[in-house]
Amino acid sequence: MEDRYGHRISYLRVSITDRCNERCTYCMPHELQEWLPREDILSYEETVRLIRVATELGVSKVRITGGEPLTRRSVLDLMRELPKIPGLRDIGLSTNGTLLAREVEPGMTMAVALRLAGVCSVNISLDTLDRHRYAEITGRDFHAQVVEGIGAAIAAGFDQIKLNCVLMRGRNEDQLIPLIEFAAARNLILRFIELMPVSTTEVLDENNFMPILEAKRAIESHYGSIMPEPEFRTNGPATYYKIPGGRQRIGFIGAMTNLHFCESCNKLRLTCDGKLRPCLGSYLEFDIMKPLRAGASDAELRQFFLDVVDRKPEQHDFRTNYQPNRKMIAIGG
Repeated sequence: MEDRYGHRISYLRVSITDRCNERCTYCMPHELQEWLPREDILSYEETVRLIRVATELGVSKVRITGGEPLTRRSVLDLMRELPKIPGLRDIGLSTNGTLLAREVEPGMTMAVALRLAGVCSVNISLDTLDRHRYAEITGRDFHAQVVEGIGAAIAAGFDQIKLNCVLMRGRNEDQLIPLIEFAAARNLILRFIELMPVSTTEVLDENNFMPILEAKRAIESHYGSIMPEPEFRTNGPATYYKIPGGRQRIGFIGAMTNLHFCESCNKLRLTCDGKLRPCLGSYLEFDIMKPLRAGASDAELRQFFLDVVDRKPEQHDFRTNYQPNRKMIAIGG
């Protein structure tokens, strides 16, 4: 699939739940959240079918997200079905990490079960190493569980593990170096991500927003000049650098300040309630659940995907007059 601006779509991010066991301020700003009823959520069978249709159109990577995807019951049943889909070469998971070390059966952690199911890569959110700050940001005192979950993921032997840190002024600018040292000690990729006004525009005021350039300067003031690695790419929009004198790799995702951010976009999003979104930073979303449940053929669903790709905007609207219409937790991470 290719849109009118030359974006070649090979990556589908699939949310399987709007529920989460944390309450991060940038994702779900208020404690109270009205969850979607079960009948309004795509079943695993429906999700697998839509992924299969997408792979027939050239999608080769899927990342399962939430909410927190590991809170959904029988999530391993879904994960075990994905490797059976022809053409799907890369299966990833985005998680807050709190449930990775949980035993799903005697002697087996969730992380190991996911790896055995065919999950190749895991992205784990970690905004701070300070337990109290972590509780302030997430609304839950789960820091120890996340660190344990990271250890479980390492032990499970995923092809790649990335730690994601959302930059927040007044919350975690003092955590940049400790997080780099933490990731380096475990040979993990660490990425710093600018806040985006998905759930609320308040994240962009000067008391909250920290640009990646400022983070980069703070890191270089400690380590010296970091070395760009333009040849290293993952499936996302991060630009990567190496820390001098070591192998530690860090990435920056700057949706707000990088004016070329959208040029290499290769993804679509499927929400847990069956909406296809061609761009995170756009109001556009299209209800594929309705034709799916009305008995649409695979050919009709393929055409639906193609029509959505044809509506993909050239770039996101975050820098203009974007106003949140759905919280990030309802769209998918």
